[in-house]
Amino acid sequence: MWVALALISAACLGFYDVMKKLSVRDNDVLTVLMLNTVFGALLMSPVLVGTMTAGDCSIMTASDHAMIVVKSFIVLGSWILGYFAIKHLPMTIQGPINASRPVMVLVGAVAIYGEHLNLLQWCGISIGFFSLYMISRISAGEGITLRNSRWLWMAVGAAVLGAASALYDKFLLRHFRPLDVQAWYSFYQCIIMSCALAIVRKLSSSRPHRFSWRWTIPLISVSLTVADLAYFYSLSLEGAMISIVSMIRRGSVVIPFIFGAVVLHEKNFKAKAADLCILLISLGLLVLGSAL
Repeated sequence: MWVALALISAACLGFYDVMKKLSVRDNDVLTVLMLNTVFGALLMSPVLVGTMTAGDCSIMTASDHAMIVVKSFIVLGSWILGYFAIKHLPMTIQGPINASRPVMVLVGAVAIYGEHLNLLQWCGISIGFFSLYMISRISAGEGITLRNSRWLWMAVGAAVLGAASALYDKFLLRHFRPLDVQAWYSFYQCIIMSCALAIVRKLSSSRPHRFSWRWTIPLISVSLTVADLAYFYSLSLEGAMISIVSMIRRGSVVIPFIFGAVVLHEKNFKAKAADLCILLISLGLLVLGSAL
């Protein structure tokens, strides 16, 4: 069951990336992100109101809330870097970089949680490493390298923080209910991002900030909320492995990849498609391995 929920989460994350790209193109990134946190908090507000009214919430003490605030800062850091990266990088490059998260999560899951993988899963991880090597060669062929592109650094930074968030989720879900975690971190994210945006605007008041409303902006929050619900419940089930759930979620790269190639007409389609197939083989082995 936890594998099926991870696959649902992956599909929603794919649409989430497409909505982000459409929202931030020629638009103010921080305003789009702030609105995303507002909509996310509104979507989860019934959970907050319901649990607080009933007095039935797993997050009660100051230390509990402090742990959720830490989660909010980690996710926001990943989002800020990721939003700028997806605005300036081709989706057919940014997407596979995002797929590097499970490799980072694997190291943490084995070191911190003592998770063990079987032979099929290790084969999937190894092929995943090769896929990352392939995309690095392709991006270098397009003149996008860590030496000359800050956006590529941001994409890598977003992946690192995303992996840290995934590992932290496993810890949080040992103490709190999934819906409580999602509702409260969405609430705190909204507050933190609103304050951060106000400070940035005050410090850069002389600069023009061009923002245009698009209906894809609220769809970012809708896609992410459904993806997170499926993800949190997947991790909360008995036997769920964070390294495998995280890798399956990276299968979301298929949807933005197709969008980038077909709609945005990004370059080197054949080479990137070959790399995507390698990534899918990796994910397939992980899913098969999890069924053993």
